[in-house]
Amino acid sequence: MRKSEGIIAGADWCYQSQVSCNSSCIGPGKWDEFAALCDGRAQSPINIVTRKTLLDERLTPFKFTGYQEAFHGLIKNNGHSVEVDLHHSAMISGSSLETSYRAAQMHLHWGKNGGPGSEHTIDGEQYPMELHIVHVKQKYSSLAEALLDPTGVAVLGFFYETSTSVNRKYEPIISALKNITKSGSNTSLSGVSLDMLIPEHENMTTYYRYQGSLTTPGCTEAVVWTIFENTIPLSKEQLSAFSELEFRNGEKMTGTFRPVQPVNGRQVHRSGGGTVLASAMLLVTSVIASIGL
Repeated sequence: MRKSEGIIAGADWCYQSQVSCNSSCIGPGKWDEFAALCDGRAQSPINIVTRKTLLDERLTPFKFTGYQEAFHGLIKNNGHSVEVDLHHSAMISGSSLETSYRAAQMHLHWGKNGGPGSEHTIDGEQYPMELHIVHVKQKYSSLAEALLDPTGVAVLGFFYETSTSVNRKYEPIISALKNITKSGSNTSLSGVSLDMLIPEHENMTTYYRYQGSLTTPGCTEAVVWTIFENTIPLSKEQLSAFSELEFRNGEKMTGTFRPVQPVNGRQVHRSGGGTVLASAMLLVTSVIASIGL
């Protein structure tokens, strides 16, 4: 991370939830002190205003390769979030992407004990948590290399909703959290596939697309964002388990999201799936009106 002159010695960037209890950390409003791009004009996350989105017929269903394969790796508390490096053959293609992208890592953003915590919002609604699966163009060997390309990174974003029942597919991750409470700690994660963590493929045809940035310093504007409409269910207890982790200063890890950023004229596109649903609702409404119900 590039730091500007005059920054507090030994200071680290942090989320707004940490600012009040840590005078030496730099909150989101001053992240440009770490990287000038954090004050750029194509920053993420954003609030997606659905009525302002533009239909793009090229946004067809994704092709997922290797998402069904179980992976074995480390899940770690990096002091800001939970992160899993993905060292296997999972790939995405199609959906108007210019090439295939390889899965590199995944991480999450959340609120407090299941409260609002997603980074992106839909028509102002903030969800309890958001999953980011980070991909790089297949030709690049690292995320750092991919970030030099304006479309080098493709991130799939998924929202969570509170469910009355436990999501058993997430139990390996929830169980692992108990072993990574402290910042810098990690533990093994096995027997999990990416398909286990996301909605069924047939339920992933409705999504939004825009060009943006990383949501942490250095905020590099090299990300093709895809935000899916269908949510992932987790129980209140499962969502609350993430709030038991600790930041680097020992405080509970809550509110790990960057506030939404100005759109600055960027166009957000939507896939055809959303239009199909909207058209179906209009058809039903028209039929009801015509028969006088």
